[in-house]
This record gives sequence, C-alpha cells and structure tokens, in this order.
Amino acid sequence: MNRIGTLLMAVAASVAAIAWGTYAGAREPVRHQVPAAPDGKSKVVGLCDGATSVVVPGVAAGETMAPEKAREVAGELMRRYEEKQKLAHGGAEHTQREMRVWEAELKRTIDEGYKLFHSPELGTNGISCDMCHPDASNTHPETYPKFQTQLKRIALLRDMINWCIENPMEGPKLPEDDERMKALEAYIISTRKGVPLAPGKH
Repeated sequence: MNRIGTLLMAVAASVAAIAWGTYAGAREPVRHQVPAAPDGKSKVVGLCDGATSVVVPGVAAGETMAPEKAREVAGELMRRYEEKQKLAHGGAEHTQREMRVWEAELKRTIDEGYKLFHSPELGTNGISCDMCHPDASNTHPETYPKFQTQLKRIALLRDMINWCIENPMEGPKLPEDDERMKALEAYIISTRKGVPLAPGKH
C-alpha cells in the first residue's frame, strides 16, 4: 500500500474512533452531581432526574433518615420536580422535541434488537433467535416475571434470553447491562405492544 493509502486509512480510523467515542459518551448514564451540603450537620439528597435536590437539615452525610423524614424528603423532591416541569414546558409533561428524540432512540434500540434477534452472531452454531421464535412469537414478555421450569426459579425475560443464548445457540450469556440485552428486550417487548401485563401467567 502506498503512503497516500496508508494516510487515508489512518484518517478513517481516527474519524471512526472519534465518532465511537462521541456515541459511547452520549450513552453514559446521567450522574447526579448534587450540590455540597452547606454545613456538616445536613445532607443533600438528589432526585433520579439528575437535577433536583433537597437540603436535609439535622442529618449528616452518610446518616440514614428516619422513615417519616425520608418520606417527607421524597415528597419535597417530587413537588420541586413537578413544579420545574410545569415552568419548563408550559404545563405540558414533555416538549415535542424531547418526545421526538426519545422516540428516535427507542426506534434505534428496537431496530438493533431486531437485527440481533435475526442474526446467529450471539451463538456459535449458526442458530438465531428467530429460528425458534419467528417475529418473536411465543416469547410472551408480558408474562414475566414468572416461574420458569427450565431454570427452576422465578425468571425475568432477560434470564430466558440468556438461557436460549447459552443452550440452543451455544453462546456466552450477556451481562445484564449489555446494550445488546437491552436491545433484545426492547424488540421482543415491542412486538407485544398493547397486550395487558400478566405476570406469572403460563
């Protein structure tokens, strides 16, 4: 390969690395950076939205609140969150832009799950999920959690996904936080949209 070809390949690799870094960084979960407590005799509790927080006087950092106090703090967090939502969106729960972004991300995840479900790449013997479950049929995600006879215990949908990957497909199980597991679950559940939940049903 000549010098120009080598240079072009290096540039392409750099661009790909930057793109992947941006993509991966965008997928990092929100880390709630709560404000520092005003003194050593109070603590700050943050809501799971990553932005709302409450200062709790009389409870030092690391201390456990009494049940009554914890309920009071949780109620105040939700009150502040709901008030903030009203001010930000003019009374609407979410903006149209937010909804479009979230819908696009959900579609991307479902589409990725569809590809994985119809691909043998998760196993080692050429079998793919759809060969036993065309269009995710007979997966019944709405019935989980339930006692699963193969596992001899209460199982979630992801437990059975891994069971199928390890057994019929002879592949390594996926970690619970693996993006591929999330995509598979999203695709399977999307095929049962509108079906009532029926945990434990056989």
